[in-house]
Amino acid sequence: MWLNKLERKYGKYAISNLTLYLIIGYVIGYVVSVISPDLLVALQFNPYAIIHGQVWRIFTWLLLIPRDTNIIFVAIMLFFYYQLGNALENTWGTFKYNVYIFSGILFTIFGAIITYFVIIMVGKGQLTQADYQILPSYAGQLVGAAVSTYYITTSIFLAFAAIYPDMQVMLYFVIPLKIKWLGILYAIGIGVDIVFSPWPVKAVIIFSLLNFLVFFFTTRNYARINPSNIKRKQEYRKKIREAHKNTTYENGARHKCAICGRTELDDPNLTFRYCSKCSGGREYCQDHLFTHEHK
Repeated sequence: MWLNKLERKYGKYAISNLTLYLIIGYVIGYVVSVISPDLLVALQFNPYAIIHGQVWRIFTWLLLIPRDTNIIFVAIMLFFYYQLGNALENTWGTFKYNVYIFSGILFTIFGAIITYFVIIMVGKGQLTQADYQILPSYAGQLVGAAVSTYYITTSIFLAFAAIYPDMQVMLYFVIPLKIKWLGILYAIGIGVDIVFSPWPVKAVIIFSLLNFLVFFFTTRNYARINPSNIKRKQEYRKKIREAHKNTTYENGARHKCAICGRTELDDPNLTFRYCSKCSGGREYCQDHLFTHEHK
């Protein structure tokens, strides 16, 4: 895999505990929003302003989180995303987690810039000369308003929900809920935003979540829905059922490990599986299914 090759070559440059730095940036941004709300305008991403020399905006938008006056809610949200980010880094490794986060940031920037220039190009043939003169400034503000760290944190949550769908969280510290259902709610919310937003905002949202879309569609196991594989599995199961339909062991047991000889009567918690690589439809317990020699 190309990502593994990159990790071997550049993995030493990966930033450990990247989520912590993101959270620190959000805290700084929140403090600025409380102390000097007017300064936020100068920190927002704005392609028009960047082209005219305000290059710091390429980075400073990363400090801005969707503002909420309730500092307790903000603290809970940041702590929650810190836990999710650390879990993803432990699951993927530092380098791959870095690639996921930074690709989301770069996709957002590139998407916003591309959208900005598309607006300019489309407006050139549709507006009067006077209106076209103010279009670049307006387009910069429109695109900049759509650029948000909300989708960076959302991509973290969606990735976690895709990897650990059955993990249970306590919604509002009271309601037990599997995280996959929260992920679906997030996805529905994003879908609503896309449907009811102007097309430039739609484009920025989609670009902002490209890192998750790439992750999701490149990690799916499409082989399991391949028609030939489905047919092969069905034929194998049918063959096993016919071969063992009338098979019984000592004391009426229906399953027996070909290695240790244990049956479901010895331990009702044992799980038995047939090995497709062994001839004769051999059955193994959970302790020997992946460790036996194929015969």
